[in-house]
Amino acid sequence: MRRFIGVGLLLLLMAVVSIDAQNESSLKISSTCLGNIMRVDVGPLGGKLLEFAAVMNNSAILITPSLASQCGFSMKTDHLGNAMIYASLQNCFAQNVEDHAFTTTLNLRLHGNQMDEDELYQVAETCQYTAWASREIVCDHNYMEASECSRPLRGRASAFGITTERRKRPVEAGFRITTLVFFTPEERIMEVKEALNRGYGIANTPSRLVLRSPKTTPETYIQNVAGVPMTVLKTSTIFEKKWLAVQIDATAACPLVEGSVSVSSNTIAWYLPWHIDPLISSKQFKLLEVHMGINGQRITTAEMAARQYSLIVSSTHIVIKIPIGAVGGYLKSNVQDNQYFTSYTVEPMVELHWIEDTTHEDTRYKVLFPITTPFLPQPLQVIDETVPNKQIFKLILGPFGTDVALINITFPSEVLSVAECNVRGFNVMELMSPNSSSKVFILQVPFMDPVVLQMTQNGFTLYRLQLTFGLLVLPELAPLSHTAHLEAKLVNIVFGGCDHQNFYVLVEHGRRSFQTMVGKQMLTPDLGQKYGFMDNGTHFSLVVPFSAPDVVFEVQSESVSLAEDVNIKDLYFCDSFLLVCFPNGTMTALAVKLEAVPSLNTSRLTLRDPTCGPLFSNDRFAYFIFSGNTCGTTRKFLSNVMLYENEISLPDESDKSDESDESERKNESEEPVYELKVSCYYDINTIHTLAFRTKPLMNQPYAENGKGELQVAMRLALDKSYSLFYREEDYPISKYLQQPLYFEVELMRSRNPKVSLELENCWATLKEDRMSQPRWNLIIDGCANKVHPYQVVFHPVWVDARVENPSHFKRFEVQMFSFDDKETLSPQLFVHCDAVICDARNPLGGVCNKKCPSKNNEIRGLTSIEATRCLEVRTGRIQLNFI
Repeated sequence: MRRFIGVGLLLLLMAVVSIDAQNESSLKISSTCLGNIMRVDVGPLGGKLLEFAAVMNNSAILITPSLASQCGFSMKTDHLGNAMIYASLQNCFAQNVEDHAFTTTLNLRLHGNQMDEDELYQVAETCQYTAWASREIVCDHNYMEASECSRPLRGRASAFGITTERRKRPVEAGFRITTLVFFTPEERIMEVKEALNRGYGIANTPSRLVLRSPKTTPETYIQNVAGVPMTVLKTSTIFEKKWLAVQIDATAACPLVEGSVSVSSNTIAWYLPWHIDPLISSKQFKLLEVHMGINGQRITTAEMAARQYSLIVSSTHIVIKIPIGAVGGYLKSNVQDNQYFTSYTVEPMVELHWIEDTTHEDTRYKVLFPITTPFLPQPLQVIDETVPNKQIFKLILGPFGTDVALINITFPSEVLSVAECNVRGFNVMELMSPNSSSKVFILQVPFMDPVVLQMTQNGFTLYRLQLTFGLLVLPELAPLSHTAHLEAKLVNIVFGGCDHQNFYVLVEHGRRSFQTMVGKQMLTPDLGQKYGFMDNGTHFSLVVPFSAPDVVFEVQSESVSLAEDVNIKDLYFCDSFLLVCFPNGTMTALAVKLEAVPSLNTSRLTLRDPTCGPLFSNDRFAYFIFSGNTCGTTRKFLSNVMLYENEISLPDESDKSDESDESERKNESEEPVYELKVSCYYDINTIHTLAFRTKPLMNQPYAENGKGELQVAMRLALDKSYSLFYREEDYPISKYLQQPLYFEVELMRSRNPKVSLELENCWATLKEDRMSQPRWNLIIDGCANKVHPYQVVFHPVWVDARVENPSHFKRFEVQMFSFDDKETLSPQLFVHCDAVICDARNPLGGVCNKKCPSKNNEIRGLTSIEATRCLEVRTGRIQLNFI
């Protein structure tokens, strides 16, 4: 009984290559000047945490949330990991040149996990802005800012609206800000130092007074303006110089989401009053400009139309309507009780420009207004676009947000990843909507695939496809599944069946006249008599033995061709003829020569284990008998069945003996690729009733030889002394080409000196699957492979502090190598070994007493055990040629 034990060793092949291009970050950073603010776009962050600091006088000041609202910064991220940093041109750290040019420098730091170093970047942007209005008001995510022209200095002039008379007076040196008065509406006096400590920002530039406040402070209050709740901050700033004092009033008002936004099933409506009472002191004023934007940037009328936005100026409000899912925003997915929900996030911007008739002073008012809808259920639709005549199921599932990924598809008999589906011949596609805000998944499955159930009834063939999509919402990795059932019908022109010996074909021809081909022969009276031809005027029938020379085997089924260029395929695929699964675990398989591969030599076909050839073969068939625990058969547990699988194929070229002549190799290399997958399903939970009766034992019980479990370990030594070994946490390990590798294989947990461990076969593959192709043999039947350019060298084992029984160990050395195949060049190389346990007193032949040219290559064995070690190779630009 062969016991499979899988253990892994990982090594790396090193080469001197340039890795600059590989280390280039995919992070993109750009900055944009947007009127009186600037924006820095950073992304994608790739799951890392972004923090930024402002650079001033060669010092970097980390921008915390409280400092951001005080100094004019804000940041947001979207569901794809892209960040936007907004900064006021008059932020605390900007280099200001005469209120015309503003330079802001930011240091960006991306924090990864503990294994990765932080990524550091710097971005600097100089924005020119000369179109200052008398008053500039900005409502950002976390702060509101007022910038008031102070040249000439205006007494009791509000930065947000003029409330009292003016005293025009030129700015004189020596004036300083001493006191702020807040109206809540009760009057509260606060010194500048206290105001700064409470998070307010106050600055006096060459020509302007800047006042900045967090959105929510004890000094703010809510006021209803034309039905819209707004946060209001009312202040007076006092400048003093000796016995002189000047007072400037400032009032800020920014809308709240609650009460100004309404959401329907497909539209967002935002209402903003254009006559903002706290900001306008005169009843007579003129609205000069109204602009809409997204993410702080204006958009044109044509862009608004393309995105289906609308901007309406009514008698009292400016109304902005945005379709849910429109360009400029994004959908965020959520899963609750396996139900799919989405919310939509968008950040519209409104810019107003007005002038008051009495003062002739203008105001620019800018609002950045992020809106996120509540999570609403999004029923998923399965659209069946199957055209039965094309014999392919086609369905569309969606719509989904862009943060949903399709992981796998579950069918009644198996679960396939997206990659496995495409390899299988399915077509799995992801289709984005025209505005890239949502997507759907498209799946196409051929009718003839085994996952499609077939049923014939009343002249129709009914095809059924049952599947469950397995999806994940990123980055939360929230699972979501959705089940679909599809059916399609095809009218049967040809009816058929089969038993263990014959095909039975019934063709409905009606009154149509056509010629019939059986295989490659015309159906003549003589051939019809041979195959039992019968015709009743509307149908004719044939009985064709499996072994008949006119039977053609194709990839999927038998075929009969008609003269009308109609290929009648897939009548009834006789699984019982090609594969039989017996209850005791024995399986029989019949591999047939396909019409497309007439040169196939069926006697050379083998199962996964190359030593398992056909029991019988001729020029058309190869017959195999094997069991579920032999010949490389694998086992997989599904929901309620157990699946045994094997494959019939031609052996790999590298397994051929070096004694083959050149002409034979050439002829064999021209053979086509042949692969036949063999699968048997066994019920796990089937219950059978057994009848039995007891009978007294005639003799006492006695012990018999039984089966046990042995453990084999495979490890890699640091050098040929085999005293120190790499630990599991040391992998992956880097090795150069031709650098020696010292392997040791040990029989674990056995103190029996009468048994010994021997190596039967060792080989290398590019994949972890020990049966994968291509492969390169290192040890064959206990002996080093002579055709390997660097032959295996066996090392003796002696008793020492660690080795009690040398017969329980095998040691060998091989130089590091790589496959010489550009098409299969892979960064991974796996080494596998089959080991056998030997009775040193009574070797039973075979590999147990195998003699090799070298005495060190002697192998003895009794019980077969498998151990596997893997090597990962990074080839860089090195190419090797092997003999």
